[in-house]
Amino acid sequence: MKILVCDKMEMNAIEKMRAAGLTVDTNFEITAEELPNVLPNYDGCVVRSRTKIRQPLIDVCPNLKVIVRGGVGLDTIDADYARSKGITVMNTPKASSASVAELTIGFMFMLARNLYKATATMKDEKWEKKAFEGDEIGGKTLGLIGIGNIGREVAKRAAALGMTVIAYDPYVKEFAGVQLVGLDELLAQSDYISLHLPKTKESAGMIGAAQFAKMKTGVRIVNCARGGIIDEQALYDALTGGKVAGAALDVFAEEPPTDWKLLKLENVIASPHIGAATKEAQGRVGAEVAEKLIEFAKNH
Repeated sequence: MKILVCDKMEMNAIEKMRAAGLTVDTNFEITAEELPNVLPNYDGCVVRSRTKIRQPLIDVCPNLKVIVRGGVGLDTIDADYARSKGITVMNTPKASSASVAELTIGFMFMLARNLYKATATMKDEKWEKKAFEGDEIGGKTLGLIGIGNIGREVAKRAAALGMTVIAYDPYVKEFAGVQLVGLDELLAQSDYISLHLPKTKESAGMIGAAQFAKMKTGVRIVNCARGGIIDEQALYDALTGGKVAGAALDVFAEEPPTDWKLLKLENVIASPHIGAATKEAQGRVGAEVAEKLIEFAKNH
């Protein structure tokens, strides 16, 4: 079986696949324009968030049998269409959960203690000791929108820090230590709201002006899930209007953004989609990709 790895992956995982008898080529910089000429020669491909596998590309790849997305979510792949063509589509939903959860918690601490602004003033050689009174996150209510693999890891860590954790997820009936509530109740009760759900037709734009109006004044928002679930203009208005005290964003409707006004607000901290960017997560992602492809090759 011939596999093309289109995005950067741990070399030990690639060598593991080769040792198992797979022919594995790597092209970590392959462009969308090059893919239609190259991918038809392969039985399978591995992608991360950079490479998109859409219907037109699938249509010119009659030999394609399997697509593996190293990471959480399948929004970069026309997965339903691929499956309708008999192509197996897989991802690695658990491999990066702990890393994304830790970034979420880190963002919450940064928002609570104004750490970004405090650091910036120190770099400007200012000693503004009295300007940065913050809050403890212990005793606050964290509302999780989505309580899948990552949401559950966040819930465990938040509970250990003394937070009350509530969650909205229409696909989950119970999770120990977390009260499941309706979305409106979560919006009204939460001091912090963190998103942990895929971007789908149902979830796109689900947090907009109407939802911000239902939140506590002074709420803080964290999004390490997917861009486009939050209406960015509505978030901008909520941040500048005083409804939302601060936001921490790792994902954006456009990546990289073309409109930077949201990110330039003083009460916004941001990172360039690095939720899974830890050595540990990358190792687990690579290992899981290799295991899935080796198993697939054995059975096909």
